[in-house]
Amino acid sequence: MIKRRDFLISSGLALGAIAIAPSLAFSMKKNKIGIQLWTLRDSLPKDVKGVLAQVGKAGYTEVETYGYSPKTNFFGTSVKDFKSILCDNNLKATSNHFDFNGYLENGNTDVFKSYTETANLLGSKYIVFPYVVENLRAKSADDYKMMAAKINKVAAVAKAAGLKFAYHNHAFEFEKFGATNGYEILLNETDKNLVDFEMDLYWVVRAEHDPLQLFKEHPGRFKMWHVKDMDKVNPDFNAEIGTGKIDFKAIFAQAKLAGMERFFLEHESNYKPNPIESSITSYNYIKNNLI
Repeated sequence: MIKRRDFLISSGLALGAIAIAPSLAFSMKKNKIGIQLWTLRDSLPKDVKGVLAQVGKAGYTEVETYGYSPKTNFFGTSVKDFKSILCDNNLKATSNHFDFNGYLENGNTDVFKSYTETANLLGSKYIVFPYVVENLRAKSADDYKMMAAKINKVAAVAKAAGLKFAYHNHAFEFEKFGATNGYEILLNETDKNLVDFEMDLYWVVRAEHDPLQLFKEHPGRFKMWHVKDMDKVNPDFNAEIGTGKIDFKAIFAQAKLAGMERFFLEHESNYKPNPIESSITSYNYIKNNLI
């Protein structure tokens, strides 16, 4: 029996690639390949300068940050110095993952100024809500509607600072509430003029949903993607792009419909042979096969 997840990957996405006319296929400059630095989380905090040099040498030109703290900045490296290291390696931090769980829990907005100032100092375009901790996750459709209202407020703060705001998904947002789910509620209840979505393609498929169908239902909402593959043997594991289950050629063919403007390679587990080499393998596949 073919499992629904396998059908989505091998059949639905492949048909999507056939359906699109070649003239409409997405294309972008080959030097616009980004990486979410969480991919290198084991080594980056210990050697910011050395790891960013490896990222630049691999060919990446954009990064998405994680781990910022108002007290320690980027792992003890000041924002100014962090930007200088990026520039030395022909890199730009176009997007940043910041922790908004405190705001979600108690409405505290004190940290917002630090986030927007940091993003603007780096010359970034986006600030992103990357993850809702388990104890704060919505338990009902109404909870998700209240969460969407809070997201709209912080997105307005970002806009006032000259930045854009996006929400990054995992699998838990796809929990069903009647005929809908948390992700659909967030898409429908957030202001399209304020809130974009950074679609983590792996987690959408892991939740047994079809990215192409979401593109059709919500065209233009998914301005950024996390490009992360699924291991063919164990779906809990990641794989280098092009070696796993997900048909990225079909997905990239629909990038215009999605509204995608930039994407970031992310690899969180099952590295072969190690994080930086895995990211190089993925970079080469993306450059030679997807853009």
